Amino acid sequence: MALTGIQIFKLLPKTNCKECGVPTCLAFAMNLASGKAELDACPYVSDEAREKLSEASAPPIRPVVLGKGVRKAATGGETVQYRHEKTFYNPTLLAAQVGSDIAAADLEVKLKGWNALQFERVGLNLRPELVAVKDVNGKADTFAAVAKQVAETSEFNVILMTENADVMKAGVAACAFKRPLMYAATAANADAFGAIAKENDLPLAIKADSIDGLTSLSEKLTGMGLKDLVLDPGSREPKQCHQDMIALRRAALKNGNRAVGFPAIAFPCEMASNLDTETMLGAMFVAKYGGIVVMSDFAGESLFPLLLERLNIFTDPQRPMTVTEGIYPINNPDENARVLVTTNFALTYFIVSGEIEASKVPTWLLIKDSEGLSVLTAWAAGKFAGDDVGLFVKKSGIADKIKHQELVIPGYAASIVGDVEEELPGWTITVGPREAAHIPGFLRA
Repeated sequence: MALTGIQIFKLLPKTNCKECGVPTCLAFAMNLASGKAELDACPYVSDEAREKLSEASAPPIRPVVLGKGVRKAATGGETVQYRHEKTFYNPTLLAAQVGSDIAAADLEVKLKGWNALQFERVGLNLRPELVAVKDVNGKADTFAAVAKQVAETSEFNVILMTENADVMKAGVAACAFKRPLMYAATAANADAFGAIAKENDLPLAIKADSIDGLTSLSEKLTGMGLKDLVLDPGSREPKQCHQDMIALRRAALKNGNRAVGFPAIAFPCEMASNLDTETMLGAMFVAKYGGIVVMSDFAGESLFPLLLERLNIFTDPQRPMTVTEGIYPINNPDENARVLVTTNFALTYFIVSGEIEASKVPTWLLIKDSEGLSVLTAWAAGKFAGDDVGLFVKKSGIADKIKHQELVIPGYAASIVGDVEEELPGWTITVGPREAAHIPGFLRA
């Protein structure tokens, strides 16, 4: 249960040293309780207090880090049942499955194709993170070879799927440097798998045929000193698995059951006979509540909608999506290309840049930081005022890239023309279209 500011204050040194950045320990305690500060900011907190505060402030669903490298990612760490209550933090990780009997040449082709499945959206690079290597013949050497090839020749991180301890040891030995997820410990092999995971400091998935079974297995493994667990309730019928996912999340968040306070894994690949149906099930588990979703394959027409859904669900609803302030060349502009300016609200950028690209007209697009507000809202809030826009144009460096002095401002900000002209003497300020759909015609005119 989360501590109040006063409860936290009682555990602090009460020196009011100000080294944490706020004037008093009470103010720091209040910030800590509201999530606006980190405990590490206090240099004088005792070890005993740190242990108590760390345990109390831990999220009800433990965050678990999978992999290493550019696709290292965390799953779990959630604090609310529903996104509108606050926000979701760690996006669902997407995996595709390969069998341990796949030929090295075929795997090379598959990995190359999967790695190419990257999509640009509102300035972000969207792509999957994991490859699940499934033991299909009980041969430790072939399982290890496939796991090693995935780990060493691709950016994907690895899920090792076997219930045979000897096969798992071989897989771990081959790719432990990538911090793979071990899947799965069961009641039959929990001791052996727990020992392997503890020895190699690896996350471990546990599988049972019911939530009660998961609870007892989790308690056993955490008693062995394991902390990074992933839960599989074992259900493979979509409706039952959906219910289990909700029950696990509710038990952790509403009932405070630490034994199930871990991210969950779902297997659409074992629930459907074709990728289209898998994709629909995958979409369900991205929403509720798969920390990891394993598909049988990655294909653009399947993966892109899942990535886009994930982006929408795991974007903080209290923080507008933004792009970086700066100069964006579109359609290879030169020194004679026109210059447009707009705000850094990601949707505004995405729409405006898309219309400019469609026009085929070389253009410089200036993006001004407006704290993620759209043009009209930013203008009303004083974040897109004429003097600020003019000052931004001066500092942006665009004058060094062009021969002319003409700036096009959004139609909805027409009222700032005079202030921009005062800040940019000698420049011609043109009012552009109000609607982005009219930009191509405006640029071609």
